[in-house]
Amino acid sequence: MTEPNGTFELVERQLPEPGFGHVRIAVEACGVCHSDAAFVSAGLPGVSFPEVPGHEIAGRIEALGDGVQERGWQEGDPVAVGWFGGSCGHCKPCRQGDFIVCRNLKVPGWTYDGGFAEKVIAPVDALARIPGTVSAIDAGPMACAGVTVFNGLRRSSARPGDLVAVLGLGGLGHLGVQYAVAMGFETVAIARGPEKAAFAKQLGAHHYIDSTSGASVAQALQSLGGANAVLATAGNSEAITATVDGLAPRGELVAIGADTAPLGISPAQLLMNALIVRGHPSGTAQDVEDTMAFSALHGIRPITETVPLDRANEAYQKMLAGKARFRMVLTVGS
Repeated sequence: MTEPNGTFELVERQLPEPGFGHVRIAVEACGVCHSDAAFVSAGLPGVSFPEVPGHEIAGRIEALGDGVQERGWQEGDPVAVGWFGGSCGHCKPCRQGDFIVCRNLKVPGWTYDGGFAEKVIAPVDALARIPGTVSAIDAGPMACAGVTVFNGLRRSSARPGDLVAVLGLGGLGHLGVQYAVAMGFETVAIARGPEKAAFAKQLGAHHYIDSTSGASVAQALQSLGGANAVLATAGNSEAITATVDGLAPRGELVAIGADTAPLGISPAQLLMNALIVRGHPSGTAQDVEDTMAFSALHGIRPITETVPLDRANEAYQKMLAGKARFRMVLTVGS
């Protein structure tokens, strides 16, 4: 992308060598995430052009920089790199071990060239090892979409047997429902339209709420006893707000669907039932490994549509239009 909101162009570049603490990855697949639009449109500070987006990267290490082999990595290792593309190691969150909120977080496609390419140079702390039973096409989306919903659920206050609702059945939500069921939650899927009920049940959901049915989502949740947690994957503040009064006492709203509009929540809604509202970012390389291991154990995979790298424009526009079912993935080579 040579200019904001331009058209993707295939260009040839000199093959880079990895420096100290870095590896070169031969990309096999890269998911197309809605967050890529923030880079392509120069919607975030520090984005420079030409821009190579892509932060759902999966491939194999093909070259090691100095200081990498000592950390257990070898050429040929299958690896994924997600939104977490490395940390600075010296800011206060890093020194506290909370690397995902690093003040100088390295995001592929933002702080260095991303995965819409044949090769990527990435820092070693960004690498997540891909299990042998997980393909590169599946691993790419798990490095961002997957780890985000997986972490959002496992770090919530909900416990096995609790009622947990997943708002949205898109690229994030269809994984969220699968993870919620596998974690032992009584799982509610919330989406627009009665036609999605069958798909929600196919994913394992125990209940389905049609947000267009006329009855309020909050009332529907309360009729089930109230949700101990709502994982809000839909990037729509109005839809997220509609779930708050459906929370049980001390219930938790976990917002991971991005929207710039404010939530319509008043302090009075939160006080009497001691409700919690929090945002949740993605996850570190270790979190990505945990996500893939859990997915391999339970047979959970993203539903993907693959497109060759030279058709990146097509994949990006389909994602942007909301027509992806459910993760567009660019493939490289065979």
